Amino acid sequence: MMRKPTFLTYEKPLLTCMVQAETPDRIKELVARSEGAEAFGMQFCKMKPEYRTKETYRELFSLAAPLPTYVTNYRYGYNEGKSDEELAEGILELAECGATLCDVMGDLFDKQDDELARDEGAIQKQMKLIDELHARGAEVLMSSHVFKFTPAERVLEIALEQKRRGADIAKIVTKSTSMEEQIENMRIVHLLKQELGIPFLFLANGDSHILRRVGGILGNCTTLCVVEYDELATKTQPLLSEMKQIRDLM
Repeated sequence: MMRKPTFLTYEKPLLTCMVQAETPDRIKELVARSEGAEAFGMQFCKMKPEYRTKETYRELFSLAAPLPTYVTNYRYGYNEGKSDEELAEGILELAECGATLCDVMGDLFDKQDDELARDEGAIQKQMKLIDELHARGAEVLMSSHVFKFTPAERVLEIALEQKRRGADIAKIVTKSTSMEEQIENMRIVHLLKQELGIPFLFLANGDSHILRRVGGILGNCTTLCVVEYDELATKTQPLLSEMKQIRDLM
């Protein structure tokens, strides 16, 4: 019996190759070239609306199989102007079509600067959405993009709240602008490993070269990387070829 793809059990932190594109053909091309990838990340907020159909989703997830797929449906890109309710429906559709891991924004239904909802009604809606995603067989990651340097205690507080709302994986993105902040961020990974009790992904933008490369070795469940730096690739994500060498050697 084939084991179901998952982001929740692994011997080494998974190398997740982010394949971001406006068209399915470009995603297929990037998947085909991602030698060494152990999972794929597809940010459908960047795909043109005319391609966003159930048939396309199923085809892309089938192409990635048997590797697990992580999907986002954020507010930017071609999702600009959509309501949070529409974004939630979109992530449910991705789960129905076979996505392994669905990203639920931490401030869905209650937009906040640090991407963590405060309104109790919004939180209840998030928890209901997570239950519905689980019922469709999907794993759930909750993400909070803070985008500023954040003390360890606050990072842990956010992660524990994401866990309380039902997330299987906590994801927090902060920022570092100095070597001191990079070192503190690596300590935060260790703190999350000791205290959180679920898999997590702790990242930083800015000067984040060290964390992006050794975060998985310290405790992150996955490393987000790219096969090449095209116009849609996230430039802070390291190259897949480099990350495989770094991880396997260390």
